Amino acid sequence: MTLIERLIQHRPPRRPDGRPWWKTWLDRLPRGRRYGWHLPSIRIWRGPLRHIPRIVQRYMPTGLYARSLIIIIAPVVILQSVVTVVFMERHWQLVTKRLSESVVQDIAAITAMVEERPAGADNSDIVRIAREHLGLNVSILAPEPLPAPAPKPFFNILDGILSEEVTRQIGRPFWIDTVGNSKIVEIRIQLADKVLRVFAPRNSAYASNTHIFLVWMVGTSLVLMIIAILFLRNQIRPIQALAAAAEGFGRGQPMPSDFRPRGASEVRRASLAFIQMRDRIERQMEQRTAMLTGVSHDLRTILTRFRLQLALLGEGEDQDELNQDVDEMQRMLEGYLAFAKDEAGEDVGECDLAQMLGKFHNDAKLQGRQISVDIVGDPRIAVRPDSFARMITNLVANAMRHGTRVRIRASHEGRWLTVSVEDDGPGIAAEQREEVFKPFVRLDTARNIDSGGTGLGLAIARDIARSHGGDILLSDSKLGGLRALVRIPA
Repeated sequence: MTLIERLIQHRPPRRPDGRPWWKTWLDRLPRGRRYGWHLPSIRIWRGPLRHIPRIVQRYMPTGLYARSLIIIIAPVVILQSVVTVVFMERHWQLVTKRLSESVVQDIAAITAMVEERPAGADNSDIVRIAREHLGLNVSILAPEPLPAPAPKPFFNILDGILSEEVTRQIGRPFWIDTVGNSKIVEIRIQLADKVLRVFAPRNSAYASNTHIFLVWMVGTSLVLMIIAILFLRNQIRPIQALAAAAEGFGRGQPMPSDFRPRGASEVRRASLAFIQMRDRIERQMEQRTAMLTGVSHDLRTILTRFRLQLALLGEGEDQDELNQDVDEMQRMLEGYLAFAKDEAGEDVGECDLAQMLGKFHNDAKLQGRQISVDIVGDPRIAVRPDSFARMITNLVANAMRHGTRVRIRASHEGRWLTVSVEDDGPGIAAEQREEVFKPFVRLDTARNIDSGGTGLGLAIARDIARSHGGDILLSDSKLGGLRALVRIPA
């Protein structure tokens, strides 16, 4: 029954308003299925198969080299499987059937000759002809029951084909053994008053040389895949070198001495573009640092003159306010110079995290604060020591300024370092946590910053973290205040 006939047979009754039945069917379908794009496979895809893309993505290798190998090896394996199943299986089965049919024809002829002989006649001439001209070892046994059927192997084509041919051409009870001796096939046929036993060479009834073609096919494919893997490895290396150079640049490391544009033309263009981009960024940073250093140095000279002039004016209430303004400008200039020093760049070196964080205990005692330090993993890290120390110092000093309890936790697992600094201060509102990373931003109402702050501490800290290839995130602390989380590759 066709789909149209089933729809007509099971069509709903006509509605009172006279709407056709097929419109009633459309009304029952979801909106997406009314326009003809719905297929039955969508239902299957929404069922258990919907998890297949997620499973493939989970176990799929992420590296370019591994995925390229899959792109090369998978078609070869699929092609060999198709050739083996479609062509070789049919060819193997057809050849085996023709050989088995020929052997069974010879056995059928011998069976007919033995049956036509009178009882008690000499059959030595039949045995000799079968051995010399047909290649069969024939013997006539006394009447006895046939052995029990032997278990048939699962992947044995010969057993099934040979049994089928014996049944079709001879039509008598038989017993065959294709497993006992790998080079000989034994066949026993029950006759009226005797049993005919035939030993036939296995290669005369079975296509035994087909595996040679498989060996050649697999061996050739392996050689081709090895050559393809070697060429692919040479093409992947420039991409890996470019990725390592870009990652090192993000962490502030110098470019490898052996890095140069290599590989395919597209990879060479990407390498040249990266080198030019790195040069432009370094020139821009040098110009920015030189300008900021020069301006800060000139302003420091002017502030020194202000101090001398205020000292000559003597003491007074006005002079005290001016001295406070000069001190505040001096602290701002120190922040500018620290920022400029960090922009100047620093070589990556090994740093002892335990020794660096241990110095904060003395500062906490002097300020009357409680501090706890916990380190998990290897305390030796590869960072720019001075810049990293300045970043952690800014975060810890900020926590001590606004809280009485400070907790520092550092975890160095694999190639990533995570440092969290928590306090029990007033914290920062969630909508203002990105604003505090901007230079010169001071949240007096949120953090009650004293007059000595310049609004550059968190900006410098995030700039240092990003120059290492990481970042800083702010969140709520379990102590009740603010939690600054630093995550950088180290």
